[in-house]
Amino acid sequence: MYNVTTLPGGLRVITAPMPHMESVSVGIWIGIGGRFESRSRAGISHFLEHLLFKGTHRRSAKELSQTVEGVGGYLNAFTGEENTCYYAKASYRHLDVLLDVLADMYRHPKLAATDIAKERQVIKEELLMYRDQPDHYVQELLAETTWPGHPLGRSLTGTTESLDQIQRGTLVDFKNQHYVPVNTVVAVAGHCDHAEIVTRVAGQFPVATPGNPARFQAVTAVQRTPQFRFLTKAVEQTHLAIAIRGYSRHDTRRYSLKLLSVILGENMSSRLFQTIREEHGLAYSIQSATSYFADTGAFLISAGLDTKRLPKALRLILKELGKLSRRPPPAEELRRAKDYAIGQMRLGMESTSNQMMWCGEHLLAYGCVQAPNEIEQKLEAITAAQIQEVAADLFRDSRLNAAVITPGQNEQTTRQLLTFS
Repeated sequence: MYNVTTLPGGLRVITAPMPHMESVSVGIWIGIGGRFESRSRAGISHFLEHLLFKGTHRRSAKELSQTVEGVGGYLNAFTGEENTCYYAKASYRHLDVLLDVLADMYRHPKLAATDIAKERQVIKEELLMYRDQPDHYVQELLAETTWPGHPLGRSLTGTTESLDQIQRGTLVDFKNQHYVPVNTVVAVAGHCDHAEIVTRVAGQFPVATPGNPARFQAVTAVQRTPQFRFLTKAVEQTHLAIAIRGYSRHDTRRYSLKLLSVILGENMSSRLFQTIREEHGLAYSIQSATSYFADTGAFLISAGLDTKRLPKALRLILKELGKLSRRPPPAEELRRAKDYAIGQMRLGMESTSNQMMWCGEHLLAYGCVQAPNEIEQKLEAITAAQIQEVAADLFRDSRLNAAVITPGQNEQTTRQLLTFS
């Protein structure tokens, strides 16, 4: 299902052929992101991502977008904690256009001083925009609380101070150091042939100095007590975010944790949704998710609440988590969770964009790609007892973190509720 070729120099090419599809999705993945940055360079990965759209030595910023959009496609990018991805999608008939534009951005960005100055201001406005979005800002506060003093706890957009310190020379050095063959994956999914893709990518990416994979600061600090961040702000709703320190993406318990997350809060039939919204009417939405990094991870819950109902909601949330640590889920509930997780994964595989994301991210993170059949087998093998074991291991005060943005003043009351006991 997935084909991988390593070119001379170390750049890897992976394809997921879907010959029945009209579209093709192309992504250039670089193994660099926010957790690789020093405090003084916080936000540089995201800053550089923005600048690659500002033009190359061959194309202006407008021409980059026009070239892809002119054939009915789209062009975008994102920066994460451990990777950066530039991607495009169009009809397979325009595969060469997508490869040419993405390779041009990757290899020949102009990085003009005037563009850097303008984009610095744009990102500062982005920072302010996120501050005005409490559902987003509470997640940043939660990261700071969960990973204090660590790059994982810093905003991917950086700070006003760090952005001001990032000049053109710093950006050029950063790109030259990290945008190198051994740190890069080109992923293609859709109507494509692997051998042809390898030939085309080799033509767009001549052999270069391999470079070295990026290194990050490991999470070594041990949490011993619940951590809490409370921000009083004039907002309409109280925004609650919870993080429970969990497992890395290399930990086999992540399959049990995935099913635990489905049971608790990934859909409308989940325990938290039924309890918090349907039974008590405390929130319009509440959801859970899992987050994995190379050496750590977290189980996450977020909700928007009526301010006066925050204490009750927090008690009920922690109560539901505690139930799973004491009793395994019933067989029917576990069956539904497995069917949901597998079904969602299978549905996602119908999209060329999702297939490209799947194989590019997996190859960077694991050095190989697990086929959906393998994931399905591992999920099917999970027992109710294993889910209870994971819940008992995770749902302890020494792993618990929370952040709240609220117009209320009940910090002390909320802090006292932050316990599983």
